[in-house]
Amino acid sequence: MAIAAFITKRLIQGVFTVWFIATATFFAMHNVPGDPLLNERAMTEAIRANVEAKYGLDKPLGTQYLIYLSNLTRGDFGISFTQENRQVNDIIREHFPVSAILGVLAVLFAAVGGILWGALTALYRNRIPDYLIMFFVILGISVPSFVIAALGQLVIVNMNSALGITLFPVAGWGTLGHMLVPSMVLGLGTMAYLTRLMRSSMLEIVSSDYVRTAKAKGLPPARIFAKHQLRNAILPVITVLGPAIAAITTGGFVVELVFAIPGLGRYFVQAVQQLDYTVIMGTTVFYGAFLVFMVIFVDVLYGLIDPRVRMS
Repeated sequence: MAIAAFITKRLIQGVFTVWFIATATFFAMHNVPGDPLLNERAMTEAIRANVEAKYGLDKPLGTQYLIYLSNLTRGDFGISFTQENRQVNDIIREHFPVSAILGVLAVLFAAVGGILWGALTALYRNRIPDYLIMFFVILGISVPSFVIAALGQLVIVNMNSALGITLFPVAGWGTLGHMLVPSMVLGLGTMAYLTRLMRSSMLEIVSSDYVRTAKAKGLPPARIFAKHQLRNAILPVITVLGPAIAAITTGGFVVELVFAIPGLGRYFVQAVQQLDYTVIMGTTVFYGAFLVFMVIFVDVLYGLIDPRVRMS
């Protein structure tokens, strides 16, 4: 019962959070200067007629908001203002899987690297491996993703030129070679953050009483590391992994643009440039709901791992 009540409470909170995101996005977009309905290059007469009929744009703002919420509860994000007969749902359905695949690979790279490097820096504290890894961690956190993406492309071009073959494609999508470098670039900042988090968590665990007890009992160092240190130190990493997954999956706009990846980020950027309100609102609410879901998922997972969380 306790876990069911915990999940129910988190789901209710999640629903209210998504409603707030949708409401804030709606009113924010209606206060943005400019009007896509007046942009002759972006909207044809057929699109204008469909949009006005579907969203009641000739009605008061409150009525438009109710229509928007009604469509949203049915899972209908609307019709694009700038792409003729193109549903926002279709744009998300077709292009989010690309962003999701890129995000999953980036998360795997970030999680494995963050846990591994963080554990190593804690075990070799104040020694050369610790200094080297933390130096690159600081670089990974400080350097913007678009700079890393541009440098990554430059390295690929020079490497392919030196080898005389195309080891990794410079841009595009479709093969594993297209995915590897963009996923590494996208996950680098998160890996650096997880490394720092894992390091601080491991340093607390190393000096704990139960680790000293395990050493006093004569347990092998590998068993102490795997069963007592790593298992307990990884809990804070799990806590931030859900939001990190959502942030990576939905935050690769720059990387997608640099590497010409046909993900959802490209359409979001185009929608902002063209004031395509329905695409902006639809993708924002979708991203927000996805982030909320991942946070709830991690909270539930953390509650299953550590019952003290749901008790509190």
